[in-house]
Amino acid sequence: MPARSPTISPRAVEGNGEEADASCGPPPSTATIEQRIHEHVASLVEFATRGSSGLVFHQFETRLIPMLFALGRLLVALFLARRHEELAVPRSESINDERYERRDARSRELGTFFGRVRYWRTYMYGQGGGYYPLDRALCLPPDGFSLHLVGLITLLATKMSYAQVTLVVHSFLGWSPSQTTVERSVLGLGQQTAAWFENAPVPENDGEVLIIQVDSKATPTATESELEKRRGKRRPNPAADSPRHRARQRRFENASEERRTKGDKSKNGRAATLLVMYTLKRGHDRAGNPILKGPINRRVYASYAPKRHAFAIARREADRRGFPKGSGKLVQIVTDGDRDFARYVRKFFPEARHTLDVMHALEYVWTAGECLFREGSEELIAWIEDQKRHIYAGRPRAVLRELNERLAAIPKRGPGNKGKRTRLSKVIRYLDKRVRMMNYRELSEQDLELSSGAVEGAVRYVIGQRFDCGGMRWIKERSEPLLQLRCIDVNGHWGDFIEFVLAKSACAPRRGMALQAATPRALPSLGVAA
Repeated sequence: MPARSPTISPRAVEGNGEEADASCGPPPSTATIEQRIHEHVASLVEFATRGSSGLVFHQFETRLIPMLFALGRLLVALFLARRHEELAVPRSESINDERYERRDARSRELGTFFGRVRYWRTYMYGQGGGYYPLDRALCLPPDGFSLHLVGLITLLATKMSYAQVTLVVHSFLGWSPSQTTVERSVLGLGQQTAAWFENAPVPENDGEVLIIQVDSKATPTATESELEKRRGKRRPNPAADSPRHRARQRRFENASEERRTKGDKSKNGRAATLLVMYTLKRGHDRAGNPILKGPINRRVYASYAPKRHAFAIARREADRRGFPKGSGKLVQIVTDGDRDFARYVRKFFPEARHTLDVMHALEYVWTAGECLFREGSEELIAWIEDQKRHIYAGRPRAVLRELNERLAAIPKRGPGNKGKRTRLSKVIRYLDKRVRMMNYRELSEQDLELSSGAVEGAVRYVIGQRFDCGGMRWIKERSEPLLQLRCIDVNGHWGDFIEFVLAKSACAPRRGMALQAATPRALPSLGVAA
């Protein structure tokens, strides 16, 4: 691990010994900083040629890294000083009938990839507030960190916990923003995700068939009592200096908690809906048979908003990708048979082919088989294989007839019969309501999708691996931006998203900044698209 990289002191930038007064004094000239850079480069050459004798490579590399980061901070300071000198700031100006007066330059620390760098900027003061012309010209966020650094730690936060982000960043950079800054960066960039998804570039070279797969997964959410403990004032611990006694005190305090009864859910889950969209292109295999090639331009979107929101987003994206209502193009939607999903499919995609994931249908067939045969028996395996052949051949009615005959043969009285009949009736009702969604033979002939494997995998990776780990307790309004940022990364659009955020900052009005790269505020609400 490289040594901790200190920030540039005023002595390093200004070349004087008055460090305490540097923030109040005049800004250092570019000539002064250039001289420091030349001296530092000379010291690097000296270290590489003569000062490193007797060192093994590991020792040389470990000592070189903080020296290179110090050079990077000097170069950043030079860039900022040069731009400050070149910027023509009038003594006074009027904007929208409001007058601003120029004030003396004051210093500020900027967190960059190389560490914290002190620079100077002029302030334009007005009655209703003011602005910094240099920050406005360079699109610098007002929160004290560069957009590149904010983007880096936010990208890492989509993959690991905030505590791990600080450890990883410190391992590579020699310094790291705090966990609080990491969370604020996520919340700050997360406020730009809705605008990004609405204005993201439309995929090029799309196929002729649009596939949409939808699924949901619940993530552990903090209860009101947990939030009260988290927000309340902590009681003093008499054993604060002894970890083993602190643990003992916690066990003593938790001993009086009521035990959960059977069926109580400790997860307190809140469902997020995830959709996967991609297209298939018509083509031929090597034998000349027509097939659908793909997936092409796969996109993922997830949100804690109501399920309707996901379908509204899917409708918007389908229109943007050239599959509007009435176009006559084939759209297939694959779900797990959720009744809410079916309702929204009819509302937003009345012309689409709604398919029940074949694996969910087979799971219910297995449930029925376990009511009829001993678990693991050859009879059960043979019976399941017969029903699978009916399912894949597009004969769900044959399966239903078999199940109804089996149900009628089970006596209403007898040990265990009531439970068997209840489970079997549930399977029959489930399959009977979804017969029209189980035309698997026709789908196979057209080379369309039979299962929702794409969205099942996306749920495990996008949501499960980051949001459903042991000990996690999320607040929906704070996990929503992180979830959507993770989708942007999974879609391979992270660099484009950061450029989009930067462009919004560049287009901001002269007073104020559109870009707030880090903020303590969560999203106010989970909006539902119309």
